[in-house]
Amino acid sequence: MTKPYSNQQTGKKEQVAAMFNNIARRYDFLNHFLSLGIDIIWRRKAINRLKDIHPKQILDVATGTADLAIEALRLNPERILGIDISDQMLELGKQKIRKKNCNHIIDLQKGDSENIQFSDHSFDAVTVAFGVRNFENLEKGLSEIFRVLKPKGRLIVLEFSKPNRFPVKQFYHFYFKVVLPLIGRIVSKDKSAYTYLPESVMRFPEKVNFINLLEQIGFKKCSFQSLSFGIACIYIGNKE
Repeated sequence: MTKPYSNQQTGKKEQVAAMFNNIARRYDFLNHFLSLGIDIIWRRKAINRLKDIHPKQILDVATGTADLAIEALRLNPERILGIDISDQMLELGKQKIRKKNCNHIIDLQKGDSENIQFSDHSFDAVTVAFGVRNFENLEKGLSEIFRVLKPKGRLIVLEFSKPNRFPVKQFYHFYFKVVLPLIGRIVSKDKSAYTYLPESVMRFPEKVNFINLLEQIGFKKCSFQSLSFGIACIYIGNKE
């Protein structure tokens, strides 16, 4: 299991919460800077995969600073709930929501993806952006998402993946393993956080392997869409 702080004895969940609390104030800047702003386009494309089901109740798991939850406003839902284990990320997300005057629609709460505190069949859609590889128990987290989805509901996961074509593959590996940790360490002051990121991506069961896992959980008509030469993927799973 990949953890942010290999020299500590605490569990992955506690370490991930601590890591995001540490880097919260620089998180958005680094996200947009290190991805050259492409992450904004990725989120828009992910939300577009929900347009055809017109979700009214949406749960955004590992919501962080609420970028995907805010993007989901374009679907005109009645309610968006965002949950995260990092208090500092949630506080920054709440500030964004207040500035956009959308706190009557979006509500952020502290919550654990592996023990979601909502009833069965509560949401028309569940979204996760760059969060599933941080789950301590991936299968348990996905099972919880499946449980709270309504029949005919849909899961959308946006996550990093590994390109396999030359020269994107070679540039990606250099950027992820050398450039990103260096810049992340300088800007965020947390030397482990942006070393953990490429390590967690490399160990994530991506593409077909992740689709197989979704199907084992019970999702149907699963698929994925590669983005930006395979740097990221949108995964879709439906509950029948």
